[in-house]
Amino acid sequence: MASATEDPVLERYFKGHKAAITSLDLSPNGKQLATASWDTFLMLWNFKPHARAYRYVGHKDVVTSVQFSPHGNLLASASRDRTVRLWIPDKRGKFSEFKAHTAPVRSVDFSADGQFLATASEDKSIKVWSMYRQRFLYSLYRHTHWVRCAKFSPDGRLIVSCSEDKTIKIWDTTNKQCVNNFSDSVGFANFVDFNPSGTCIASAGSDQTVKVWDVRVNKLLQHYQVHSGGVNCISFHPSGNYLITASSDGTLKILDLLEGRLIYTLQGHTGPVFTVSFSKGGELFASGGADTQVLLWRTNFDELHCKGLTKRNLKRLHFDSPPHLLDIYPRTPHPHEEKVETVETTETSGRTLPDKGEEACGYFLNPSLMSPECLPTTTKKKTEDMSDLPCESQRSIPLAVTDALEHIMEQLNVLTQTVSILEQRLTLTEDKLKDCLENQQKLFSAVQQKS
Repeated sequence: MASATEDPVLERYFKGHKAAITSLDLSPNGKQLATASWDTFLMLWNFKPHARAYRYVGHKDVVTSVQFSPHGNLLASASRDRTVRLWIPDKRGKFSEFKAHTAPVRSVDFSADGQFLATASEDKSIKVWSMYRQRFLYSLYRHTHWVRCAKFSPDGRLIVSCSEDKTIKIWDTTNKQCVNNFSDSVGFANFVDFNPSGTCIASAGSDQTVKVWDVRVNKLLQHYQVHSGGVNCISFHPSGNYLITASSDGTLKILDLLEGRLIYTLQGHTGPVFTVSFSKGGELFASGGADTQVLLWRTNFDELHCKGLTKRNLKRLHFDSPPHLLDIYPRTPHPHEEKVETVETTETSGRTLPDKGEEACGYFLNPSLMSPECLPTTTKKKTEDMSDLPCESQRSIPLAVTDALEHIMEQLNVLTQTVSILEQRLTLTEDKLKDCLENQQKLFSAVQQKS
């Protein structure tokens, strides 16, 4: 059995959204996490102890997608309000707005060099935008139903998209043509992405499947049926050897792509899980879903040799398989009631350009794309008191002591969850040993009868 240090561990959780989490992304430097929600807000979480989180207010409807630019100096968001916004991820939260599509926008994706942004919409189109000039470049039309996701290949030469027309299409960004098409007669893909080397794509299916295709030879390489609900999101580990999946069955699952098998099931959420993403280095991953919580996990297993780990695991390719020693069960019920830190919110105010002294992103200084009502907007910040968090003047205990106690409580919760995981594994191990002893006794009895 693998030791606990080799397994994924729930490190922290964040609570501040008022509705389901739809999308999240970890910053390139691994110090921040951006989340999007049905509550129409974006939130930016800082990993430093006692650091404030920032809530970005501006979208008029559900925020469907969020992503950091490759350099981390911009944050793109898509919304059902038909717009795409570019935010500067700091406490001011300045943004520019694109009137991007004629229907809700479902996804945003930066090219690896940060020069382009791809957006996918329910108007059946994919649009590509120049970040340097902040202007629209071209549209890709071939889908016959809502486009749910569009992603650049690592070299930027291709775009993969998935639609409710039950097709996955590969586009050439040079000639703007569809160069490949994968069809599915059962369900449609909710999410699709390239692996880090750009040789394969993986799809998250509404039919509960995960599929991996080789785009060089147009061949289905792997087909996993490990979930009991629709698969909503996937994320490749930077090594390309692992794939994590998020499903409406309430679980995350980690697949070893080299061995073609399921190696972990993570049971941290209550309700459907809508989004998951590895950090750029692969040492962390985050997940979010209908329970409004964001869970941050430490990967751990990526430091092991793949074959050494998978030899210790049972091959499980069905959701109704018996419990597995490497299933991760954080302590339940999950602590939803913990106090939330004060959240700074950013709200729109006057239409003024950034001050000259501020290090505002140069992208916002070119108004070629923006109509007058979409000029970069200065935001004022205010501290919003959560209903369950008393203001500082009402505290009977000094703020520093309270913060320290809250930090200790959070660490104790993580420790309790880890102990719970170990208890689950010990119980499973005891059951297996009991079965072995019973089988040995039966064999011994049979040998005695024969003799």
